[in-house]
Amino acid sequence: MSTQQSRLVNVRSGVQRFGGFLASMVMPNIGAFIAWGLITALFIPDGWWPNEHMAQLVDPMISFLLPLLIGYTGGHLIYDKRGGVVGAIATIGVIVSADIPMFLGAMLAGPLAAYLIKQIDKVLQPRTPSGFEMLVNNFSAGILGGLMAITGLYAIGPVVTTIASWLGRGVQFLIDLSLLPLVSIIIEPAKVLFLNNAINHGVLGPLGVVRVADQGKAIEFLIETSPGPGLGILVACMLFGPKLSRATAPGAIIIHFFGGIHEIYFPYILAQPKLILAAIAGGMSGITTFLLFDVGLLATPAPGSIFALMAVTPRGDHIGVLAGVLVGTLASFAVASLLLGFGRAERKAEREAAEAEKAKADQGE
Repeated sequence: MSTQQSRLVNVRSGVQRFGGFLASMVMPNIGAFIAWGLITALFIPDGWWPNEHMAQLVDPMISFLLPLLIGYTGGHLIYDKRGGVVGAIATIGVIVSADIPMFLGAMLAGPLAAYLIKQIDKVLQPRTPSGFEMLVNNFSAGILGGLMAITGLYAIGPVVTTIASWLGRGVQFLIDLSLLPLVSIIIEPAKVLFLNNAINHGVLGPLGVVRVADQGKAIEFLIETSPGPGLGILVACMLFGPKLSRATAPGAIIIHFFGGIHEIYFPYILAQPKLILAAIAGGMSGITTFLLFDVGLLATPAPGSIFALMAVTPRGDHIGVLAGVLVGTLASFAVASLLLGFGRAERKAEREAAEAEKAKADQGE
């Protein structure tokens, strides 16, 4: 193997390990995402059964519960429960630092805090007098956790907020140049980092309002809210993805497409970052179709379900909007299926695991 090939292999394996680590932070918490998605789809004012009292659960869950779970899980991966606790303390700092859900901040703060407490323990524990272990351990975790919470508040959180602002300006730049399909190159990765609401309501929404006042409809309302790209990826994961994805994807499809909770598919891409290419392909294909049919919406569909899209579609545009969603779905499904190898790698891994289990059982006999 040449030096260049060796470097490519190392880069690829590094990306795969990084993606696997992100997945390990998010996938164990899929149940919490589903719970939040169901509550949101059912009880918000535009939901199936609006309930003002139950809808109070929505914001605390996405703002606090989900980021804290991710921060704890990331810390736990680095340094067991002790790392998880310090990671959760650090995460609260990034949560408080911004008005957007701090999933990306949690993915940074949790593992970083756990790594630091692990290194501190390596220094302190061999030098701690007998009988003082609990005192030293508790105070070291508490002091570092507090410092990391402050760091998250003043450093990590603002950095993530700045990234969201840059992405928003990038979207605006492409729209100004009339390169609308290319905005998916920015929007789809931003969505996966849970910056979808910031871009949708902070950039696309205001632009759409201006266009509606001028033209009576706005394609800007369709760019981020179309369920097509996410639906195609979820279907591909259901058919060809890893075992865990196949088990959870059917429920996620219902919540995503009919409930309009797009956040439910983001962890599937974080688990396998290569699928972001499928999301971009679906987004670009859908937007191109919307342009060809010259369609738009009257307002931002909230949540972004197929029913909400139809409700705010002006008369005569329904076929074009459905066509854009369908094309986006087919494009993302095709690319995601190709990236997943149509399930060949997963089936091979399952066969190898079964053969290893059988060999182990034969040896036991």
